[in-house]
Amino acid sequence: MRSLRDRLALIFFAIILTAIAGIYLYVAPQLESSLRNQKLRSLAAAANGYSASLTHSVGTSVDKAGVTRAVRQAADRSGARVSLFGVSQGTQGVQTYPIADSTAKADTGGADFPAAMEAARTGQPTAATEGTTTGPIGEAARPLFFRGRVARVAVYSSPLGEVQRSVALIRRQVAIAGGVALVFALLASYMVARALSRRVKRLEKAAEEVADGRFTPIPVDSNDELGQLARAFNDMQRQLAQLDSARKRFIATASHELRTPIFSLGGFVELLQGEELDEETRQQFLGQIRDQLDRLRTLTTELLDLSKLEAGSLELRREPTDLGEVARKVTAEFTPALVQHDSHLQLRLERSPIRTVCDRERLAQIMRILIDNALAHTPDGTQIRVTAAQANGNVTLAVRDDGLGIRRDVLPRVFEPFYSSGDAQGSGLGLAIARELAEQMDGRLGVESVPGRTTFTLELPT
Repeated sequence: MRSLRDRLALIFFAIILTAIAGIYLYVAPQLESSLRNQKLRSLAAAANGYSASLTHSVGTSVDKAGVTRAVRQAADRSGARVSLFGVSQGTQGVQTYPIADSTAKADTGGADFPAAMEAARTGQPTAATEGTTTGPIGEAARPLFFRGRVARVAVYSSPLGEVQRSVALIRRQVAIAGGVALVFALLASYMVARALSRRVKRLEKAAEEVADGRFTPIPVDSNDELGQLARAFNDMQRQLAQLDSARKRFIATASHELRTPIFSLGGFVELLQGEELDEETRQQFLGQIRDQLDRLRTLTTELLDLSKLEAGSLELRREPTDLGEVARKVTAEFTPALVQHDSHLQLRLERSPIRTVCDRERLAQIMRILIDNALAHTPDGTQIRVTAAQANGNVTLAVRDDGLGIRRDVLPRVFEPFYSSGDAQGSGLGLAIARELAEQMDGRLGVESVPGRTTFTLELPT
């Protein structure tokens, strides 16, 4: 019973069996009781409707033959057996004795007619059942009064065997139909459970393949819950495949980016160990080592920032910020680089403060990345323009350069980690970090480029 298929089949079988047992053990007895009570009510109605002639014979000079004739007439009209009892009171209390019977027998066929005794004692119509040698019978007794006391009791009785036979027939039919239903339910539930378990097994196998690093979509053959689960599983596989591919690409690229400066440093160290180097060459090598160390420091810092952003563990300090003030401060930092690049940076800001709520330091980091990107990927003498404005509930910062532009086939990839076009130096992480930072601050970083102009635009909510 460790199999889902067997357990589902057993559950379906138990449900059907419980339903059939309920019908057999509860509904059938209730039906029998209902039919018996209906029979007793019918006898009571007959006793009430056909006892008038018997009532008129009490205390009159009608002979026994006349009384017997009246009893038979009442039996013919009611369709029941009618027995007439006299009532006497002696030392043993109220007693009944037979006077006439519609079956032409003075004896009562072994029946005690407890309803007659109860009606004689209480003076109220009474209904009862009793068992006889020929089977159970139902009785309805009606007291007949003379001068204010019960003088006689008329009992209308009928066999209850028909009720029992009807209920027994129903029980047999329920048992037969239930047996057939159980067999069919067992087979059907087993087949359904087998189909369900096969689909679940397919999901299990696919999960094992994912655990082994193989991403194979499974067929979606229905729109039920398992079909929706299969569709969600395929979506998960697709995302995991993308993440796995990105992870492998990230590791390969990071390893390459780190290996280059490390090997370069190792080569310079070996050269410095030589004794024939003059001081000028030695200083040149030390400068190269310093540049490679700066490159490593920048790369490791950017890798750490990107990993924190992707893991969602980077904490932001949101505070009211004047974007124009930050822009003036950051652009001033690039004065030496602009001179070296023989470029001119133009800053255009609105006169009123440009208010937003963000992390001031991270906003400055995005600006540095965008301006540094403009300097790194454009020829010397390129003009750069930085603008900031506020409109429609957002603040916008745009960094535009008049360089060669970005090719159309390259444009969708500029925000990918480690992607760097052309021969520009850099880790290729700056724009990826800038976009992640913008999204962390509920903003958006986009790019537009045509030949002769490239514009990066940062939008943040106010």
